[in-house]
Amino acid sequence: MADPQGTYEKYTVKRFRSVGKDEPGYGQACDWLHAVGFGFHDEQRSDELIDKMLAIYQVDNRELTGVYLNGESPLHALNPDFPVATFGTLENKLNIGFGQELRTRQITAVTVRGTHRRHGLLRGMMTADLAEAKDDGFAMAALTASEASIYGRFGFGVATFERSVKVDTGPKFRIRHEPVGRVEIADPRVLLELAPEVFGHVHRRTPGSIVRQDSYRHQVSGAMKRDGTEDKAIKCALHYGPDGAIDGYVSYKFAGWESKPYTVEVVDLIAATDSAYLELWQFLGSIDLVEQVSWDDAPVEDPLAWALVDGRCITSSDYRDMLWLRVMDVLAALSARRYAADGRLVVEIGDALGFADGIWELVSDGGVVTVSEAPGASPDLSMDVTDLGSVYLGAVSPVILASAGRIHEHTPGATLIAQQMFAVERPAHCLTHF
Repeated sequence: MADPQGTYEKYTVKRFRSVGKDEPGYGQACDWLHAVGFGFHDEQRSDELIDKMLAIYQVDNRELTGVYLNGESPLHALNPDFPVATFGTLENKLNIGFGQELRTRQITAVTVRGTHRRHGLLRGMMTADLAEAKDDGFAMAALTASEASIYGRFGFGVATFERSVKVDTGPKFRIRHEPVGRVEIADPRVLLELAPEVFGHVHRRTPGSIVRQDSYRHQVSGAMKRDGTEDKAIKCALHYGPDGAIDGYVSYKFAGWESKPYTVEVVDLIAATDSAYLELWQFLGSIDLVEQVSWDDAPVEDPLAWALVDGRCITSSDYRDMLWLRVMDVLAALSARRYAADGRLVVEIGDALGFADGIWELVSDGGVVTVSEAPGASPDLSMDVTDLGSVYLGAVSPVILASAGRIHEHTPGATLIAQQMFAVERPAHCLTHF
């Protein structure tokens, strides 16, 4: 691991994989998961929950990193086997628009115990992992951030957004849409098998989508709550297309009779077609004794608002960043994309960590894309690698970033050309938290 401040004589860094009970390293993996739970303020995790999580991590093929204090701990303090910092990684595909996917390093479970901050532990774990990922051929890294001010210094830029919505499903809730399929209630346990399959169709049509980790099917089916127990409140409805194939589902639960207005909470809403999306909402709006539907992971650009006769049925709140991207290999990342418009740009990228800095020429002509290093060329645009991560999926406008002073336009009109080139076929949205 990188040692930017020369303080690692106090610590030992260990990397390992998830293992099952009675396998070597089981105790180490258990302590690591307890440390992650501590960092995210969870209740003490039961042995049963730990075993379930380790099994899921094995399916994901996660790599776990722990930083351990050397020597004896003070009297009554946690023993040295309990890591003071954690870091996890896995690999999945990111939809980057127009049917293209990019192998992406996902970073998760990042914690540093408060009593061990300011020792360079986060910087050491992050820079070492990014360097290793680039050496392994990853052009992109991704994370979802619990705190917005941390990851820009490591080159991550906000690439997608989400919001919370409350939808009034009272008398004024009407959707301008004639159903072409049908919705039926199902046993939520069917989602253990169906959810990954249906999500796969949604992933392939949604820029910004990342293939989901194994835990999702357990959560949305009610098989496992955050505490490891079964969620018996979850219900499920499936959408069947005109051909009878299942092309969408909604997992939901009633918020309780004490909630006013009476509310259904969407746990997961996945629709592989526009009609499936609207018809699942028609179903949600028809549930007896319910006056409101809430959804915490709703897209910012939502066709529901335009399909409703009265768009004011939707109340939006908590607009927030979701997916953060970090370009590590500019040539590979830009070459992997398709572009919405023809054009030529010379872009200067700054990168404090040195992975992606340089000057690059990007030419899009009739669907053929050429990206090449252009040392010494006069740039049309200059930006930090964080801003490249933000514009990469088309969800953040280069024109807006220029107005904010983050992108510097040297050639008049270059930011508009960049906005047109980096546009994608549908609004970028990520439904995968990790």
